[in-house]
Amino acid sequence: MKITLHIWRQRNASDKGKMVRYDVADVNHEMSFLEMLDVLNEDLIGKGEEPVAFDHDCREGICGMCGCMVNGQAHGPVPGTTLCQLHMRHFKDGDVLYLEPWRAAAFPVVKDLVVDRSAFDRIIQAGGYISVATGSAPDGNSVLIPKEDCERAMDAAACIGCGACVAMCPNAAAALFTGAKISHLGLLPQGQPEREQRAIAMVAQANAELFGSCTNMGECEAVCPKEIKLEVIARMNRDFILASLTGR
Repeated sequence: MKITLHIWRQRNASDKGKMVRYDVADVNHEMSFLEMLDVLNEDLIGKGEEPVAFDHDCREGICGMCGCMVNGQAHGPVPGTTLCQLHMRHFKDGDVLYLEPWRAAAFPVVKDLVVDRSAFDRIIQAGGYISVATGSAPDGNSVLIPKEDCERAMDAAACIGCGACVAMCPNAAAALFTGAKISHLGLLPQGQPEREQRAIAMVAQANAELFGSCTNMGECEAVCPKEIKLEVIARMNRDFILASLTGR
C-alpha cells in the first residue's frame, strides 16, 4: 500500500522547522511504524537526501525511547501501544499521516522528531531512589508486603518515561510520570524513609523544568502506552500536601 507522510523537519533547536511531504510506496501491512520510517530513510539516503531523525532503541515497547504525534495522537491511534509496536495494518492504502515531535517547553526539539527528555531524568534524580544499608542483598521474603500494594506499585513502575503524557496534555504537565515514580516507591516499605522528601523534591523539580499544571483532563491516561492510571496523580498530590503540612 501507499502512505503519504507529512513529517516535521527541523535541523536543530534554533531552526524554525516545517512540514515536508513524502510518499512511501510498497508499504507492507506487517511492517511496524518504525520499519516504515526505515524504508523512507533508505530511500532518502539513496537519493542523497537527509534521513528523518527519530528516537528508537529496543523496538519492543520497553525502553520508552520512541514516540511522536501521529495525526495529533501520541504514539498513534491504537491505545496501550508504543510507536514501535504500532503496525501498518492499522492503516489503509492512501492514508495521509502527519508526524510531529512531542510539543512541550520542557522537551526542546533536537532534530526532526527527536526531543530532549532529560527533564525526566532530573525529576528521577531529585527523589527516585531509596536508602538501603550496604552489604549483601536481603532475602526477598524478609519484608512482607500486602499483595494489593505490590500490584499497585508494579502498575506504577510500568511507566517507561516515553513522554506521551506530556505531549498529549493540554498543559504539557508531567503529573502522570511524576506521580508514577513517586507512587511505585511510596507504596513499598523500602520507600518510606524518603517518602515525604521524595514528593517535595520531585514535584519541585517538575515545576522547575517548566512542565504545566495538572487539571485532570485525563488525556495522559488515555495515551499512556502502559496504561498508568490517574490515581498515581492523586497519590502524588496527597503525599505532597502531607509533606508540606508537616514540614518534612
